[in-house]
Amino acid sequence: MKQNLQNLQLPGIPLVLSGPSGCGKGTIVKALLRKYPELFALSVSATTREPRPGEVHGVQYYFIDRKEFEGRIADGQILEYTEYCGNYYGTPKKELYERTMRGINVILEIEVEGAMNIRRLCPEAVLIYVLPPDAESLEARLRGRGTNTEEDIRARLATAREEIRLLPAYDYLVINDDNPSCSAEESAEIAADRIVRILEAESRRVSRNLENAVHFFD
Repeated sequence: MKQNLQNLQLPGIPLVLSGPSGCGKGTIVKALLRKYPELFALSVSATTREPRPGEVHGVQYYFIDRKEFEGRIADGQILEYTEYCGNYYGTPKKELYERTMRGINVILEIEVEGAMNIRRLCPEAVLIYVLPPDAESLEARLRGRGTNTEEDIRARLATAREEIRLLPAYDYLVINDDNPSCSAEESAEIAADRIVRILEAESRRVSRNLENAVHFFD
């Protein structure tokens, strides 16, 4: 049967979003899910830390104990994981693959270490790094929260300096602009639209369509 390339249901793309604390990636993720619910779903990570007030199992995280988490690692159920402040954080493999096979683009909002693991284990993923327009804007955002100590702000800025050295391992850079005429939410929506255009281009890569296209004349 000849392929109709206009009607094909293509697999979804795992989309990794990383960036320093204060870059606004969480607000961008919310904008993507709000504006494009038919295109995106959020990957829910598993963790061994205790839930915070208001957090719900299966929404913010899958909250499991350390023994179960290590069992899932041994069984190959965790695609990538890291240990931070004595707790495990990781990406469940089954849910990610089931969603992408249904044509859903799955967002993984993870740090650089996890992104590098995804790069190695899931080469079809698209890695996007988010930055504000300059270092001064990043520091201003961290200070503007009013919840971080001076020591914590300095530590986060130092981490950002280290992380940015791995920027060449990412596929795209998206700048979350500071515009005096725009609110943080409006800026995030602009960045979200840029990410959608990236995904549209990625979905048309020959490497993602080759298997279908080779049967064009069959």
